[in-house]
Amino acid sequence: MKLESELRAEFIAEAGAAHRPASQVLRELMREFVQRQREAREYGKFLQLKVEAGRVSMRAGLGRSNEEVEAEFAARRARVVN
Repeated sequence: MKLESELRAEFIAEAGAAHRPASQVLRELMREFVQRQREAREYGKFLQLKVEAGRVSMRAGLGRSNEEVEAEFAARRARVVN
């Protein structure tokens, strides 16, 4: 990996101040990054499946339009206020 010398020096100094080897801190950061990327990818797949299920539902005539949902919740809000 190529790093700016100033960033490298600051990183090593901060790792030292934390009484930890820079290589250990770097491994932890890399593991965290990999985990976050995997979670983001898995969540993206989850959302994609949910959207497709919704589209299938709408094509099957099981869904409701935005106007219908808005009207229902407007009526609910009105009942709560009154």
